[in-house]
Amino acid sequence: MKNIIETTNAHIMSTYGRSDVVLDNGSGATVHGADGKTYIDFGSGIGTASLGYCNQAWADAVCEQVRKIQHTSNLFYHAPQAELAEKLCAMSGYEKLFYGNSGAEANECAIKIARKYSFDKYGKGRSTIITLVNSFHGRTIATLSATGQDVFHNFFFPFVGDFRYAKANDIADLHEKLDDTVCAIMIEYVQGEGGVMALEQAFVDEIRRICDEKDILMIADEVQTGIGRTGKLFAGEHYGVKADVTTCAKGIGGGLPIGVCLANQKCADVLGKGAHGSTFGGNPVVCAGAVKVLETLGADGVMEDIAKKAEWLRTELSKIDEVEAVTGLGFMIGIQLKTKKAPDVLKACLEKGLLVLTAKEKVRLLPPLTITMEELQEGTKILREVLEA
Repeated sequence: MKNIIETTNAHIMSTYGRSDVVLDNGSGATVHGADGKTYIDFGSGIGTASLGYCNQAWADAVCEQVRKIQHTSNLFYHAPQAELAEKLCAMSGYEKLFYGNSGAEANECAIKIARKYSFDKYGKGRSTIITLVNSFHGRTIATLSATGQDVFHNFFFPFVGDFRYAKANDIADLHEKLDDTVCAIMIEYVQGEGGVMALEQAFVDEIRRICDEKDILMIADEVQTGIGRTGKLFAGEHYGVKADVTTCAKGIGGGLPIGVCLANQKCADVLGKGAHGSTFGGNPVVCAGAVKVLETLGADGVMEDIAKKAEWLRTELSKIDEVEAVTGLGFMIGIQLKTKKAPDVLKACLEKGLLVLTAKEKVRLLPPLTITMEELQEGTKILREVLEA
């Protein structure tokens, strides 16, 4: 174990604040370290292992596909890509999609769609995209530029221009940022890295109204909120609002890299041949696994079960004296603390066998969507002990 940590630190760039834990194998929401210690995982790879560790149906589909054909360029067709696209479009109501490899790539695609849609229809000079203060959209230069947090706007100058940041839930400020150069408004329904804060209904409704009135695109970044995380396929369903373009990643791959940009009929054909591309986007192995993710989450009663367990966890957390507030939606949970520091809580949980995350000053929880009640209760017991100590 010590050798793995030392080798990693010696040869991999130090871009992550890693805990000194080497994870070796797991099942469901339970994972084992190389030292034999067992953990309940309330982070699921930052919301990526949506079905938990090594879900049987997902693993079987991935292994079967990797023995058929592991990759082909997008100059040809293959069945898993088509099957996933058909299923995701049917479940979401979108017309067409583009495959990438991450949330950042999906958001890059959305940005390109918005600017090209406006260019094709109105010509130059209508390229500004409004995003929100405290948003997070990725770590490429363009998606960092779209991210509304000053802490990310350093070192890598010059950043991409024509992004403007409005205060979340502030309709007056949103209107101040609007002018004839705006082609899109891009939001997260729940700001994950920005502190697990959900947008207000009136604010989302006003964005949809503005976009309809001015023929600008509404883009929903559902990289973290999408694919069942909030108890709905997409968080926009909680608001009764459908964006023109929605991006997803993380949980749809079940642990393998994928990003998807979904477009409605108005935007479906904006990107033609040569306008965009991705060598690995829509990889057969990844798509085969993603099909099983959608099949699992789309089964009768599964979304209701996710919502029920998430509500149970939120209620239990609210009973703890140290908890000031519980934010977010569904199984995307932020815990505002009264006196303790989130990094200290993370460390104490780790020592007791529970993996959690942080976001700003909050403890952040993103449990696997298939977590059992027993695993949920065990993890919550550990978290309670840490918070009440």
